[in-house]
Amino acid sequence: MDLLPAGNVWTSVFVTVAVALFVVVLPALDMKICARIGISPQTGSGTNPNATRLLQVRKAILVVMLILYAAIFAYIVLFSRPMSENYKIHINLFANLANAVDFDIDFGVLGFLLSIFTEGPVQAFSHIKIVNFGKVAEVYLNIMLFVPIGYLLPYVFRWFREHTRRRTVLACFLISLATENIQLISKLGYYDIDDLITNTIGGFIGQALFMAFAFVVTNPKWRRDLASYRRWRKTAKQRTLYPFANGIDLSRTTLLGTNEDAIHDFYVERLGFRQVGQVVPLDSPDTTLLFQMGQLQVEIRCSNTEETLPEQHLNISARKLEKVRARFLDDGIDVGPIEADAFKGTRRFSFRGPDDVLITILESYVS
Repeated sequence: MDLLPAGNVWTSVFVTVAVALFVVVLPALDMKICARIGISPQTGSGTNPNATRLLQVRKAILVVMLILYAAIFAYIVLFSRPMSENYKIHINLFANLANAVDFDIDFGVLGFLLSIFTEGPVQAFSHIKIVNFGKVAEVYLNIMLFVPIGYLLPYVFRWFREHTRRRTVLACFLISLATENIQLISKLGYYDIDDLITNTIGGFIGQALFMAFAFVVTNPKWRRDLASYRRWRKTAKQRTLYPFANGIDLSRTTLLGTNEDAIHDFYVERLGFRQVGQVVPLDSPDTTLLFQMGQLQVEIRCSNTEETLPEQHLNISARKLEKVRARFLDDGIDVGPIEADAFKGTRRFSFRGPDDVLITILESYVS
């Protein structure tokens, strides 16, 4: 006997219940547990001294949850189906749904749409008769199967949260496309254009539920943040640089220095930057040095004369803050204690470089 076969009413009920649990229970339970053990997924830190490790455990549990749902999804769409003898492709858009729903002949689709506004939804749907419930349930299932995926992807991974709608919906479309191709190749089902559309709609609904519910539950200050965002968005497009924001990335910081040799020794020999450039003007004692580590470039303009420079700051983001600080101490670099960062809600520590530059290592938690 097949468990959760596709197109079965109980399969649709099971998936609906699973969606409701994901939407309602998951964020509330997650935040309650996080508050109890002293961690904050929003800031990537917490009051617990083992916050970083506990946040990694939390993410691992969420990933396992997503994998378990993926296994259930794979069973429903693949392994619950008998293998057919031939390769099957269905490209007649929503033909099965059209045959499963019978409109009043004198009423028509346009009349149905008009009746929703003139007579109300109840009276409008009285003109529709479902003649094949299985086909309608199959369309409903194809939508609902992708709602948890569209919901969990931004919930679990920060990369999807950064551009929730675009990245999540695209990912759901690609997952659906891969599923349809696997069904075609394995003969476990058939390649159906309708499924690509309904699955993507399900992913869109899932990310919308994440924004409408999970984001609100897991971000208590969402009203203030949303109001601030809306005020900024009203005028941002009129500003000079904003239209080009998607193509901008912070890659270089410029500092002033006084001693070329001391600067080279500190950034290259001690911190591990690579010197990638040097400019020495013919008519000036100044030297400009360019150091690089990953995507970060530090440009330092050295006067090679003794002078008093203004207060300067260099901020660097890094994961595993405790290990980074321990490595600095092992190498004999005098660093300050780990403290809370007032703006990001994460942690940081600072130390002094050449010319009394205050270098701050900010904790970066990538989930």
